[in-house]
Amino acid sequence: MTLLQVFNRYLRMGGEEKSVDRIHGHAALRHEVPRCLFDSHDWIGPHAPCSLRQAACFFYNPASARQFEQSVSETGAQAAMFHNIYPVGSPSLYRSALRQHLPVIQYLHNYRPFSVGGSSFYDGQAQTAPLHGGYAGEVLAGAWQGHTKSLLCALMLQLLRRSGWLESVKAWVTISQFMADLFAKHGFVPRERLHVLRHSWDSMPQLPEIEDDGGYLFLGRLIPEKGLQPLIQAWHELRQHLGERTPALHIAGEGGLQSFIESAAAQNPSIHYLGHLSGEAKHNALRRCRALVAPSLWWEPLGIMIYEAYDYAKPVLAARSGGLIETVQHGQTGLLHTPGDVSAIVQDVLAFESMSQDQHRLLGDHARQWLLRETSVSAWQDKFDHMLQSIA
Repeated sequence: MTLLQVFNRYLRMGGEEKSVDRIHGHAALRHEVPRCLFDSHDWIGPHAPCSLRQAACFFYNPASARQFEQSVSETGAQAAMFHNIYPVGSPSLYRSALRQHLPVIQYLHNYRPFSVGGSSFYDGQAQTAPLHGGYAGEVLAGAWQGHTKSLLCALMLQLLRRSGWLESVKAWVTISQFMADLFAKHGFVPRERLHVLRHSWDSMPQLPEIEDDGGYLFLGRLIPEKGLQPLIQAWHELRQHLGERTPALHIAGEGGLQSFIESAAAQNPSIHYLGHLSGEAKHNALRRCRALVAPSLWWEPLGIMIYEAYDYAKPVLAARSGGLIETVQHGQTGLLHTPGDVSAIVQDVLAFESMSQDQHRLLGDHARQWLLRETSVSAWQDKFDHMLQSIA
């Protein structure tokens, strides 16, 4: 099958774009997968469209529709696979696909197009209102780049829900069972069009030489959804309880909470901010840590950082949140705590500290085995092909 992959690149490359590239590579082993790409950078700088034109094009961008239609014509695509299409691609792509009778596979890496901010998170917790079309809370919270753009996005999503253009989507692909169940219960996605396809992973052929420096590692965006505030509070309490014996917490990433993290590191000698990590620096951080921490407050769709930790045979201390409950097996590959529960985070760290090195290694071995068993490329390809058959 010739399958046109459609993606609007973000201003900064992150986990979703890496997953999109991985999907492309693995699907292309069995199918023709040309690409139609848009770039958010086109809407910033001196050559960007004026604000009023951007506002109109956010809902319907005729230039993007033409680019998409040209790609379909040139490639002879039999279906289109959409990932993120905002802001440059726009919902005009759904209308174009519908007019061409081209079936669309919509990959759901987060909660958009049913959430203004994509996370369905505001007022300190995950919310179901956006999934029903209730966007007032997200607009008041400025969930997407402030109040004005949040309002614009809410209006666009309301129009999209009423347009009928989403009928072009013949398969909605979620990356966890949790997401599929949530959409089936609260969204207007037909259950028969929902497919669960957890990400595959190119595991390292051989486990590198790993160490245990006694420290815990956080990898991710520095935003409230990721549970950084309760994590920091837990480390302050650990410092009060253990004093100099408190294990190190290394935080790597960038985002709006950077100054909060830097302030916490200045107050607590056990907290260390590493900034953005990539390449060899990231490799060494994963290779040497005792465990990864993933205290997410939002419904984490899957949590690709879990895969990264498991690839290094590192267990994970995670919140019982979203897709994390499917990738972290309590007592087998790590420990799970109630999201936002500071005391529970403290108790999990203390429990982990009371374990022997052999117990740590056993958890890490189970984690690596889970990754190799559950994320094989060939198994993903078989499930992907089965999903394609449903739209043929």
